[in-house]
Amino acid sequence: MASSAALSALLAACGTTSAPSTSQTTVKVTTTTRAPVVSSYVYPYTGLPAPNAAAAQLPSLEVKIDNSAPAWPQSGLSESDVIYEEMVEGGLTRYFVVFQSHNATTVGPVRSVRASDADLLATLGGLFAYSGGIPAFVADARATGIVDVGANSAAGADYYRLASRPEPHNLYTSTVSLRASAAGLGSTPPVLFKWRKLGSPFRAAGAVPVSNVQVEFSGATYAQWAWNPALGEWDRTTNGVAQFDASGKAVSAQNVIIEFMPYVNTGFVDPAGNPVPKAESVGSGNAIFLSGGKEAVGTWSKPQANSVPVYRDSNGSQVRLEPGRTFVEMVETGSPVTSK
Repeated sequence: MASSAALSALLAACGTTSAPSTSQTTVKVTTTTRAPVVSSYVYPYTGLPAPNAAAAQLPSLEVKIDNSAPAWPQSGLSESDVIYEEMVEGGLTRYFVVFQSHNATTVGPVRSVRASDADLLATLGGLFAYSGGIPAFVADARATGIVDVGANSAAGADYYRLASRPEPHNLYTSTVSLRASAAGLGSTPPVLFKWRKLGSPFRAAGAVPVSNVQVEFSGATYAQWAWNPALGEWDRTTNGVAQFDASGKAVSAQNVIIEFMPYVNTGFVDPAGNPVPKAESVGSGNAIFLSGGKEAVGTWSKPQANSVPVYRDSNGSQVRLEPGRTFVEMVETGSPVTSK
């Protein structure tokens, strides 16, 4: 099916046991069989069970990770909870990777902050790891109240460069060391998504089966998501190259949200003279949801920078995702998305 057509249409949801005593008489002893204890806590970004309140309320750690070809394979993606993909200068994209339920001993390559990051940080809070950046963008990120654990902060000793890779695609860190440097700091994470029961069907209005979806960010970057029914996940390909992280695991997600939003020119340029864009992720727009091997169209809305986005299907009901990792594609309004 063609997602663009679907979006056009959208625009017009006790047992008793017996034991012998030491004498010859038999005494009946009653015992109670108890059900296994099920945790009432869930991780806020995956909807999966958390062992206790402390784990569920651990501040998140957001890391800017390179997504250019010299950066592949990246490290740490398989331990993440949420990944946002932003368009940056030159039509390339960069990952804004969120860790909360798991640690990653190696994360990278770490890259610089962008203007699009502040509105994400305002919602998520927590700790923010990055390599540096344009001072105005750094100031905007810090103004959200996050804990700065960037390479130029007091946590700078937690970063290192790999001699086996060329700069600037070789800066790495660890969520373990960054958390140790910021022990006791950071805000409680919000619940980002609505969840359905683990393994239950995707029932958003108008959901139809699809096996492959292509998202075009620009002439320089397009992403494909292929449904893997054996593993119950969407596997990622970038510019025709299947993506794996450094552990050999496929870059994948249980859910993919494609958010259509405007991009504006920040007035800054990169060293090559390319304009630096900013995603306008505060507001509302159309969206496509991939989950459980199906696709549905709907909307996203985020009225303020620190609001949690609300995702609705074509009937206006909030979309319920499969517990697990979610990949959010921040695509410019009008960008082609096709599915089959």
